[in-house]
Amino acid sequence: MLDRITSVTLSSVTLPLGAGISDAKVLTGRQRPMTEVAFLFAEITTEAGHEGVGFSYSKRAGGPAQFAHAREVAPDLIGEDPSDIGRLWTKLVWAGASVGRSGAATQALAAIDVALWDLKAKRAGLPLAKLLGAHRDSVRCYNTSGGFLHESVDQVRDNATRTLESGVGGIKIKVGQPDQAEDLRRVRAVREHVGDDVPLMVDANQQWDRPTAMRVGRALEEFGLVWIEEPLDAYDAEGHAALAGALDTAIASGEMLTSVAEHAELIRHGAVDVLQPDAPRIGGITQFLKLAALAEHRHLQLAPHFAMEIHIHLAAAYPLEPWVEHFDWLYPLFPERLEIRDGRMHLSDRPGLGVTLSEQARAWTVAGETVRASR
Repeated sequence: MLDRITSVTLSSVTLPLGAGISDAKVLTGRQRPMTEVAFLFAEITTEAGHEGVGFSYSKRAGGPAQFAHAREVAPDLIGEDPSDIGRLWTKLVWAGASVGRSGAATQALAAIDVALWDLKAKRAGLPLAKLLGAHRDSVRCYNTSGGFLHESVDQVRDNATRTLESGVGGIKIKVGQPDQAEDLRRVRAVREHVGDDVPLMVDANQQWDRPTAMRVGRALEEFGLVWIEEPLDAYDAEGHAALAGALDTAIASGEMLTSVAEHAELIRHGAVDVLQPDAPRIGGITQFLKLAALAEHRHLQLAPHFAMEIHIHLAAAYPLEPWVEHFDWLYPLFPERLEIRDGRMHLSDRPGLGVTLSEQARAWTVAGETVRASR
């Protein structure tokens, strides 16, 4: 049955973090500790009474820009059929064509795009993964939030114990400090603590140059890592390709890229074994599905970055066995919880994304606007 969009509500929500979060970018002086995350929420309603919710986000900077751009283009949705998601994505891109097809502009569109997919799945009465065509009902998951560099080795080990006891399957810790010997000490300590059978990953957050990445990458081989993440600048496809060809350990990257075209360069160069796209960063689910098709064609592993509430569905619909990153930071935004047990994150039977905005999320709203059909 045809339907029409009658309103779009946009909300800029600032999520405070309990402590300043530090990775290698902070220790090398390139960024300040992260104390909050800015979210852009889009809530879309139709004349038939259907609703969809989606979100995008920005860390440290960019939240106001996403909200401002979404406000500019949202009126173009009014009166449109919400099922025509691909056409609407293109329409909104052209509405803001002068600011390009990547970065803050398409991240603003991501919140709207995700909301449209959520709405479509709800209209069908299906979880989003089932609408897309799920290959599995659960996905391997690993935790990142307990492995940051502002915490001591002892704290990271304790975090790993609690994480594994909670049912999460793998552990990722941060590296990339100016002192590579300290990086190796932390990795060794965590590997010895969790044992050889627990999947362990490391993330350098782009802080090594090519010689350092090769040298440290070789030193890390003994720890049997699942992957080394972002050893080099995110746009250094050739450097990543050299590492991927030289090391036994898989190379992972992609989270900082903001378009399908940028990821396609990694794929073209054979730069990664594990692709890590972020649906909110590349423009939403519509773009993610295009990228997933390219990745599958090259037989790449998939491990989407952050936003597990979205990525559980997209990973479940990927043909090759993927990973999903577990972060508990977003828990205050949604009353619903994903089930995690036996090392895997399980799909719920709730339709759409399976999440609703909490009262706390609404209390943290710093700006909002609703666009409605004129009467």
